[in-house]
Amino acid sequence: MSGLYESQLHRRLVDALYSEAMVLADEARTYFDEAGRGEREALDAMIRVSFSCESLKVTTRLMHVIAWLLTQRAVEAGELQPRDALDPVRRLGDAPVTDQSLLDVLPVRARALIEASSDLHRRVGLLDRGLDEVDIVSPVLTLQGRLERAAF
Repeated sequence: MSGLYESQLHRRLVDALYSEAMVLADEARTYFDEAGRGEREALDAMIRVSFSCESLKVTTRLMHVIAWLLTQRAVEAGELQPRDALDPVRRLGDAPVTDQSLLDVLPVRARALIEASSDLHRRVGLLDRGLDEVDIVSPVLTLQGRLERAAF
């Protein structure tokens, strides 16, 4: 696969994930700030507190994902060096975990948002871990690249 093709593919993937993250962040804000209030009030007092904590966890997951994706966009735009994106402060990091037993008692829409934010964070985490493998250069691919350049 050529570097240009990989770069275009990476850019498209980052853009698609960024759009997904922004839509999910808007849905979460709308639900937890507005529509979910009635559902939250119908819950037991301790579950209400957990509901509020879960809304913060969703926000945290999404903000970490969005920050990581913006870092990738900055690298693609030449505003940030690829090695700078490997700095631990620019990496995705771990997501807050939600207890399954709590998830089971939350309203359906809250549960869906929590699961969607966890899934998005997991998928972006796969890309983040993949950055560690970018620096590994295959001798075969290096030779192929040199042969392709020499042919022209």
